[in-house]
Amino acid sequence: MNGLRALVVCFVLACAAVVSPAVSASPPAAVAPSWSALPVPPAAVSPVTVSDLAARGPGEAWATGYEHAADGLRPMLYRWDGTAWSRDTTFPGAAEPGRLGKVQFVGEEVWILHNRAGQGEILRRSAAGWSALPIPRALWVYQDFAAVPGAAWVVGEDDTGLKVLHYDGTGWTTQDTPDGVLYLMGITARSATDGWAWADTSTGTTVLRWNGTEWRDARVPLPPDSNVHTLMLEPSGRVTIGGSQYTDGVPRTYLMTFNGRAWRTTYPPLGDTYTEAMVRGPDGALWLPVRSDRAFQSKYARVDGVRTTFSYGPERTNAIDVKPRALTRAGSALLSFGTVEIYGSKPNLMSERLGG
Repeated sequence: MNGLRALVVCFVLACAAVVSPAVSASPPAAVAPSWSALPVPPAAVSPVTVSDLAARGPGEAWATGYEHAADGLRPMLYRWDGTAWSRDTTFPGAAEPGRLGKVQFVGEEVWILHNRAGQGEILRRSAAGWSALPIPRALWVYQDFAAVPGAAWVVGEDDTGLKVLHYDGTGWTTQDTPDGVLYLMGITARSATDGWAWADTSTGTTVLRWNGTEWRDARVPLPPDSNVHTLMLEPSGRVTIGGSQYTDGVPRTYLMTFNGRAWRTTYPPLGDTYTEAMVRGPDGALWLPVRSDRAFQSKYARVDGVRTTFSYGPERTNAIDVKPRALTRAGSALLSFGTVEIYGSKPNLMSERLGG
């Protein structure tokens, strides 16, 4: 009887093995990409200030700024080739007083705003090397710069007030702005006939738009008592604005998005973060560096619709202040460039990468 019972049990188990589907192994959980440190050759003089960072793709990025030498400022330029950062000192005026500002890609060229011992020029790098396009009018302040195929703008001030200088590929002219505009804080453009600027006016902050003929009020419904830090024009036609709104004297960050039909305003939990370095990441979300609560690590925010998450850069030994200053998309990766202060030394350069 016991032998018969054992035979039945074996038969049932065999049938179960045949009938029951094999249980496949669960796929491994996806690992979220993390930030990694990229070595940067130290600046010749520190401290340093980072101005801008822009990438054409995974194999080319440029970071600009200036060193604080004992006898004044010195321009600073670094290039990323997809593998490593290196310093470029081959551009005109590299050894002279001055500073470098915004980087733009115009066709196959790189254009950089250069304040060269008080005189303005645009550095242009092509396959043949560097050249300089002089700005015919000296300004006290070179506030911002934008360039697209067929057009470039430089905005700032001189002893007569606000100046908007326009280059059409052959020469420079001065453009007028609407009445009441006191100061242009920034400028960007999608094409030679589609430029945008944000301005301080007699009635508050206003967004202006260039239509190929004149600058007009773009009628953007900015939040009351607010300013604008940056304005992103995206290839899809989307426009994204980042800035601060003041309530009872306390600033909080806001984001506005235009989808081609209407503006939408949100207030992500970013405190009073300055949004100038905000970019659209390869994942479709907005990314920006934020003030870190850890002295030895940088911190980044990812804003995707109503969801905001945060990530940290790698731990840096003996660091007391890690500040990513600029952020850009480089292919499938994000690159940051800024400064790090190690205990006992002045701030020098740092770079970090996410993905790629």
